[in-house]
Amino acid sequence: MTGTPLLRRAASALAVLSALLLGTTTAAGATAPAPVAAGAPAAPTVLTGPELAASWTAPLSTRGRWIVDAAGNRFKLKAGNWAGAQGTWTGSGDINDPASHMHGISANNMPLGLDRAPMAAILADFHGLGLNSIRLPFSNALVHDTAPVPDAAVAANPQLKGKTPLQVLDAVIAALTADGFAVILNNHTTTARFCCGLDGNERWNSSQSTQQWVDDWVFMVNRYKADKRVVGADLRNEVRRDTWDDPNWGWYDDHDLYAAFEEAGNRILKTAPDMLVVMEGINWYGIPLAGLPHGRPMLTPVANLSHTLIESGKLVYAAHFYAYTGPANTGAGSGPGSTNDPRYQDFTPEQLAQVVNSEALFVTKEGQHFTAPVWISEFGAGGRGPENAKERTWLHRFTDILVANDTDFAIWPLVGWTDTAGAPMDNWALLSYSATGVRQSIGDGGDWRAADWNRLVSTPGRTGPVAQVSHWNMLDLDHADYDVSTTMLAKPDWSPGNRKGNCPDSQRLVGLGRSDSRGLCTDAGGPPKATGSWTVVTDERYVTRGDWAGGYNKLQCPEQTFAVGYSVRNNAMSALLCAPAAASLPTAGRTLWFDHGDNRPASGGSNASDWAPGHYKGQCADTEYLAGVAFTWQWNHGGVPDALLCRPLK
Repeated sequence: MTGTPLLRRAASALAVLSALLLGTTTAAGATAPAPVAAGAPAAPTVLTGPELAASWTAPLSTRGRWIVDAAGNRFKLKAGNWAGAQGTWTGSGDINDPASHMHGISANNMPLGLDRAPMAAILADFHGLGLNSIRLPFSNALVHDTAPVPDAAVAANPQLKGKTPLQVLDAVIAALTADGFAVILNNHTTTARFCCGLDGNERWNSSQSTQQWVDDWVFMVNRYKADKRVVGADLRNEVRRDTWDDPNWGWYDDHDLYAAFEEAGNRILKTAPDMLVVMEGINWYGIPLAGLPHGRPMLTPVANLSHTLIESGKLVYAAHFYAYTGPANTGAGSGPGSTNDPRYQDFTPEQLAQVVNSEALFVTKEGQHFTAPVWISEFGAGGRGPENAKERTWLHRFTDILVANDTDFAIWPLVGWTDTAGAPMDNWALLSYSATGVRQSIGDGGDWRAADWNRLVSTPGRTGPVAQVSHWNMLDLDHADYDVSTTMLAKPDWSPGNRKGNCPDSQRLVGLGRSDSRGLCTDAGGPPKATGSWTVVTDERYVTRGDWAGGYNKLQCPEQTFAVGYSVRNNAMSALLCAPAAASLPTAGRTLWFDHGDNRPASGGSNASDWAPGHYKGQCADTEYLAGVAFTWQWNHGGVPDALLCRPLK
């Protein structure tokens, strides 16, 4: 997406239709914004490349809501989008004519500015903005483009002449990481056409198959995984409705963003385990007409259906916010796609904080199945030139929210051009370069955004060590297998014909839903696994210390093992998967019934979130391990879980 979308241009009929499907989002905080201190905000702290490189150690991972470096110190993404490699052509007119590109700027499928300023100068200007990381959009078309870029497109960087767009991207990434920046790759588009609308880029599998999309991601992370400062894979930009179909979250069909992200994220982690996996929510669904359902759910579905990856501590969620859109507003000014739904710029500070929390920042609540860092990976506004009073007020309020919540961010975009009169051709860009390389920066005076930007990058936030945290992660067997155990993924099918769920290798099974086949995993309190074979339990042969659920069928792990997975047929229990413990486990326990209501711990254990909505849930305490499951076919119970055998870890 961009801060100056197609809707801001004199729209052709196609552009107006595209506006129906525009993608952007919201961001705010769980609390009311903190008051802004009087006086001018401090200028950004400027680090040289060696200073930035010395300030953090790759790779990155997560601890609760925080991103940390390899030493366990908080690493806040203070980022910008270096756009261009995703494509800038608008889809009409001669692709070789700059007038047919957004803002009259042709990127030639490369990060912008390489024709106007040496790469070292551009990176020095990034340092001057106070950045420590770069979101680098690219298209799938770029991955397969074997034609050399035009010489004129790299006039200021002659070392790039004769290279393909992908080879130019190689050089850009190498320069960024050598200068200390963290780089997050972003699959922005499929075609090399500017996003957003009916442009062939609506979904990850628009204009290509899901398999091709995943394969391209595996290719990209393989290409850069030796460079540890390439820290993340931002899976797809602003997924939205196409002409006929909405994306969905959890239906397990061809339009299921949830399942596609799960598949791609785990393939990436198998290939490059050091990578962060960044996932955005649904950016638009429905038809924006009064009386018809439509909106921008963003991360809202994560509250009840979150992701579990094969590596705990690698998931980051992301959201986008712009003033002119809203929770149910496309951003269209008039005509088709325009509704009376409020825009983010129409909200009071308190309302904006509430809606941004409900659409995104709630995910940062600690100790839940969905807990993860939230990165506002796009936001922005037009700085120089005619001023939009509502947009200016919105940016100030939105900055308040980001500061109050100490939120990771990436502004859109970093680089643009100035025209022959010295005016920015894209006044959303923080840096603009003339044809002779003269720079115009947000910090050079005359840009009203400077005070908010300086406050955003300079206000102190959390720093230093972040303690290790416990994880709670859900398994979703509603429609298909959910296997996130690297151990079991390397083995044959352990319960043929049934749907299976396996916890990550660092976690154990701690809870089950009744009649919906969902489960909850955790690593709270251990225990570590021993080497040796895992046991598939399909009958009562290991029920050896008394009948803990009289009259019920029971699946019970052998002693000194604990449950790490389960399988179901329809929603009825089929098997329990048990792993050996590295230390002795107590064998006394308690029966936890949940056939007539939820039975979950009062504290800890993802207790403030619902991982099986609409169904009873049974969950052992954080200090216990799940040793058995009881069920019955009597009384129309249908073989679904009714009780758990919970035993203490110590």
